[in-house]
Amino acid sequence: MKLNAPRPLSRPVDARVRIGHVHLKVADLERSLAFYRDVLGLEVTQRFGSQAAFLSAGGYHHHLGLNTWESAGGPPPAPGTTGLYHVAILYPTRAALADALRRLLQAGIPLDGAADHGVSEALYLHDPDGNGVELYWDRPEEQWPRASDGALGMYTRPLDLDALLQAAP
Repeated sequence: MKLNAPRPLSRPVDARVRIGHVHLKVADLERSLAFYRDVLGLEVTQRFGSQAAFLSAGGYHHHLGLNTWESAGGPPPAPGTTGLYHVAILYPTRAALADALRRLLQAGIPLDGAADHGVSEALYLHDPDGNGVELYWDRPEEQWPRASDGALGMYTRPLDLDALLQAAP
């Protein structure tokens, strides 16, 4: 079925719209829980045996769902195919992101990259199923880089991981 692209509406969607949660197909639920729960520190809010689990930060019903319903024992997606590029987990402060970095280092989980984007600082890695994961914090909006005309001036520069670690609680 081919869909015709709709014409753009004259106004954007309500500014309060948010992405509520991400649900990932995983090959091994326990392996994924060891990463998202034990390393990143998300809390399990509900579990359905060995097939699915829901995790969150701060008591929300779930920010992340994990299931093996269609993927138990399956391989990661092949390179060059479509699918999820990464899940981005927003930390409330630089210190909280520094704590996440410390957790990753203690668990021996390698980073794929780390960047300062002007508006944010970010860590990039993969979960045990090969899903991309971004851990980041946003600088306050008044600190975002802007061009002389007020346009957003995001960039990508190396992130000083040693300096970030010094911000850890």
